Amino acid sequence: MTQPVRPGEEFTRLADPYRDELLKLCYRMVGSVHDAEDIVQETYLRAWRSYGTFAGRSSLRTWLYRIATNACLRAAEQAGRRPLPSGLGGPAGDPAAPAEPRWDIPWLQPIPARVPDEARDPAEVVADRGTLRLALIAALQVLPPRQRAVLILRDVLMWRAAEVAELLDTTVASVNSLLQRARTQLGNLPGPDLQLAEPTEERQRELLRRYVTAFEGADIDALTRTLAQEATFEMPPIPTWFAGREAVARFLTPRLPAAGQARFVRVDANGQPGVAIYLATRDGYWRAHALHVLAVSPAGIERIVAFMDSSVFSLFGLPQIDPATGQAVRR
Repeated sequence: MTQPVRPGEEFTRLADPYRDELLKLCYRMVGSVHDAEDIVQETYLRAWRSYGTFAGRSSLRTWLYRIATNACLRAAEQAGRRPLPSGLGGPAGDPAAPAEPRWDIPWLQPIPARVPDEARDPAEVVADRGTLRLALIAALQVLPPRQRAVLILRDVLMWRAAEVAELLDTTVASVNSLLQRARTQLGNLPGPDLQLAEPTEERQRELLRRYVTAFEGADIDALTRTLAQEATFEMPPIPTWFAGREAVARFLTPRLPAAGQARFVRVDANGQPGVAIYLATRDGYWRAHALHVLAVSPAGIERIVAFMDSSVFSLFGLPQIDPATGQAVRR
């Protein structure tokens, strides 16, 4: 005799396929992987508890999006925005100026790339990665939460205005008004890499290889040659940042680790190339130092965001310490 399917088991089977896209929705809204994961967990718990009363007037996906979006709006209104240093003020003029971290600021976090579904259209995968770029996530953080939600649902996820209105329990006219204001505000923001023309995958790999080789050899001239003329360098939680190839090179020159004192793990963060950097220490270990995320164009590396808080390594499944005598961390 066939056993009946329990509501909880049915919910898990039907809802689990949406977990990854909900995580990306929440990350775009709140700018933190940790917070996004918490919101997704809250969403599934709320939905599981209420599944017995789910009437099916909308699809399960829409119902989950409604719960997640409302949770994101509450979180965004309470926590405020998560910036990058370039969102707080202009670039520093003196590369020798003191650069002290600000731990009181809830900084934007990077998100690791998930393995794409092989069944998805490759063009859809590329578009999805593009809408996770650090520049866009940082720009979204400037918008008020409801404008942010409407812009993500309409322009990123391509929902119809009527669907968004139903999800947010408002009118189509209100959705269109919020969308127009969001687009206008984003259009007035600085940041050329919002519309960055990306080079080929081969060119990206070559730039990353040259960047790593320059760091490994403490070769500032070679490192400078990888940079575009208008390159920027920022390093949360330090609010100081630099603009222009020469300014970035002057800042990095006295700060590059000695040749042979750094090891690298290649990462894919926000659909962009990057490296996690480990530095050799006197106790015989390689310790997590910084995670660099690069925005690249045919002209070179346009933007480097060096996350100096090594806790972000855990987001990528990377350890804080690797023994120098053990297996190399490069892969």
